[in-house]
Amino acid sequence: VDTGDDPTREDEGLNSLLPDNSNMPYDMKDVIAATVDNGEYYEVQPFYATNIITCFARFDGQSVGIIANQPKVMAGCLDINASDKSSRFIRFCDAFNIPIVNFVDVPGFLPGTNQEWGGIIRHGAKMLYAYSEATVPKITVITRKAYGGSYLAMCSQDLGADQVYAWPTSEIAVMGPAGAANIIFKKDEDKDAKTAKYVEEFATPYKAAERGFVDVVIEPKQTRPAVINALAMLASKRENRAPKKHGNIPL
Repeated sequence: VDTGDDPTREDEGLNSLLPDNSNMPYDMKDVIAATVDNGEYYEVQPFYATNIITCFARFDGQSVGIIANQPKVMAGCLDINASDKSSRFIRFCDAFNIPIVNFVDVPGFLPGTNQEWGGIIRHGAKMLYAYSEATVPKITVITRKAYGGSYLAMCSQDLGADQVYAWPTSEIAVMGPAGAANIIFKKDEDKDAKTAKYVEEFATPYKAAERGFVDVVIEPKQTRPAVINALAMLASKRENRAPKKHGNIPL
């Protein structure tokens, strides 16, 4: 479908969209609108589990399903409802052969006894299962935080992402670098200096890129052409799976 939107378009506003303080929120819908064709998308279940966004849009005329964390709500944490919402959406996209694009800014799974008693591990496992079972092209764009098991659940390379892009503001780690430094250097006299150095070294996507967890570090404004190029590259993607009747989804 010809949408009339230039596939090489770059939005300079994306380079200044994120706050300097990584703990401050922003609206992920602004990122989506700046990258998709003509800024138009159709959101699915917009009033349910608003800490995650599921929507349909087009990149250079090609239909895609988008799953994105919403830092404005619960800091973008995954919870039981968000896990169910995104898992269903992933399965729908895979059933109709619609590529999936993920925008990731996730600090973790939502803590709390209500989540634990409600079975957050089982519900989170649905996302892992849905992504690993999906054979459609899967593209991941990390905008800021990508911590621990929650990042795995948002389609990391380990879970089968075909292409992983990261903005320079990305922090890809088991936990936040400041929290990790406070544990590592807890008994050191020069704790503050070592913590600052540790944060400077690890609060970037470059260590992850060195180890192959990220394919390319891109400027935010390059997100649209990068995703379109990845979709073109993956247009002929085919996966040969071992024959079996079906998997055993965690319900």
